[in-house]
Amino acid sequence: MSGSDGGGDDAWRFGTRAVHAGLTPDPTYGSVIPAIHQTSTFAQRAVGEFVEDYDYARSANPTRSALELALGVLEGGLGSAFSSGMAAIHALITAVCSAGDHVVMPADLYGGTYRLMDKVLTRFGLTYTLVDQTDLDAVAAAVTETTRVVWVETPTNPMLNVVDIPEIVERARGAFVAVDNTFATPVNQRPLELGADAAVHSVTKYLGGHSDTVGGAVVVRDPAVHEQVRFVQNAIGAVPGPFDCFLVHRGLRTLHLRMAAHAAAAEAVVGFLRGAPGVSDVRWPGFSGMVSFRHPDAIGIAGRARLFTLAESLGGVESLIEVPQAMTHQSVEGSAAAVPADLVRLSCGVEAPEDLVEDLRAAIAGAP
Repeated sequence: MSGSDGGGDDAWRFGTRAVHAGLTPDPTYGSVIPAIHQTSTFAQRAVGEFVEDYDYARSANPTRSALELALGVLEGGLGSAFSSGMAAIHALITAVCSAGDHVVMPADLYGGTYRLMDKVLTRFGLTYTLVDQTDLDAVAAAVTETTRVVWVETPTNPMLNVVDIPEIVERARGAFVAVDNTFATPVNQRPLELGADAAVHSVTKYLGGHSDTVGGAVVVRDPAVHEQVRFVQNAIGAVPGPFDCFLVHRGLRTLHLRMAAHAAAAEAVVGFLRGAPGVSDVRWPGFSGMVSFRHPDAIGIAGRARLFTLAESLGGVESLIEVPQAMTHQSVEGSAAAVPADLVRLSCGVEAPEDLVEDLRAAIAGAP
């Protein structure tokens, strides 16, 4: 990487890019890992004369810039980092949409995304339609002359439906297609390569990967849209701190290794669940560590699990279990996006798969 700008080489395979993206050795001391610039402001050489974009840390910070470069390299576009996944979603929608615009959203989606649209953005003149995006005819029918954005989740949260991104793009009639790529990660799916205009992440999840920071990201293909996103980023100020950026960037360097381990654990868990008593509708997209299933004693199973920690969130090295209807998806209750009360969602970590299976076996065996 000596002499590199940290952007990586297009000929490098994904694992190599993950390790090196955004890492330019420190020019002063030669540190392989760039310094954490834990500062709120920067000294100016003269009035209005400062180094690159660094005048105030809300606007730009070298640690954040390194992460944003890495995010762009891995998704194949131009990256911006935010203080949370929801801040990233809000920034992209407000950068692209205006009052009177219409948004097509999945009927199976993260509760926070629904809450943002239904309870906040509609008050500023946006409208939306929820549609099953596995039904491509329904998607085409939902797109109108005022549709500005088609918002996609794939796999969806929490039902783990897989949506065909190129087919959605074809039916969007020129609308801006944004894909929440949190569950898949660029290891398994790169939406911009499939024709989408933007990929969005809660980097809290797999990209950070260690349940020790909260953050979000937007990666877009069009430089003009990137500038719009950056304007909102600076104007709203929902930016991550330098140490959070450092933690996420550190996580990216093992992303390809961790995702393989997550998938291996999930495969073992799914193999057990498909024959487990009382279990139905087992779902796993064939990659990632996300698994869902239904059981009449969903709450009891979640409470009895020991190795699977009962907690919201996902994508960390430790395994988590939750009942979405009572936890992450309370905000969609009573809407077309409501989820079944007997649904259990697992985030399979990187522990020994056999131990995860035994933990679920014991939790399910205790069901009445």
